Amino acid sequence: MISTPCSAMQSSHTHPAHCGAQRSLLLDLDGVLLDTRPVMQEAWHAVRQHHCVDVQFEQYEQHLGRPFNDIMRRLGVTNAEAVHQTYSEASKAFAHLARPFEGVEEVLHTLVARGWLLAVVTSKPLDRAAPLLAQLGCPFGSVRAAGGPGRGKPAPDPLLLALVDLCADPAQATFVGDMAVDHEAAQRAGVAYVHAAWGYGSPGTPVPPTAHAPHDLLQILGEGRHSGPFLEGSLL
Repeated sequence: MISTPCSAMQSSHTHPAHCGAQRSLLLDLDGVLLDTRPVMQEAWHAVRQHHCVDVQFEQYEQHLGRPFNDIMRRLGVTNAEAVHQTYSEASKAFAHLARPFEGVEEVLHTLVARGWLLAVVTSKPLDRAAPLLAQLGCPFGSVRAAGGPGRGKPAPDPLLLALVDLCADPAQATFVGDMAVDHEAAQRAGVAYVHAAWGYGSPGTPVPPTAHAPHDLLQILGEGRHSGPFLEGSLL
């Protein structure tokens, strides 16, 4: 697999002869790869100050994973375009507060070494997602973000487009998310789903396989083994 920086635009890097042959892992960004809650809290505080929005962050957080305008509609917030502009600017200003969850980087690099294709599917715009993903130093074959073609989650579009980028089969793919909308998107895309319990939301129903820490993903994905085939000291 050709390594692609985390900030790369979405595109396919797999030779057509191998289409569908490799297993692929799609991952949400917020609450799965990085703890961005401090960034979102500061951004929403800026929205409340500049636009006199009487909605607590906890109410906003309940809808994470959906397109921003959809969240605003659900919260009854008008002038969504101006609000989004304020939110985006504040998010960039406080991006330094985001941190990878402990163990995430090790798990990602382990999966890449074992032949998995990786992609990110997020409702965050690419200009805000790319600098955050760059912290991970991991080869993502696709980054599907808000503002691209298709509908946002919980529609299956971004997952299916990421699989097209990877030239991967949905039957060989797994999506890791932390919100009920992630679970719904995976179901609608025909992709296996794992709930990241270290994230921000609930798994939805029916209750899917759950990883309580990033390293649990290796066991759930069938990669919970030692890196070599031999026991220490064995000549077999």
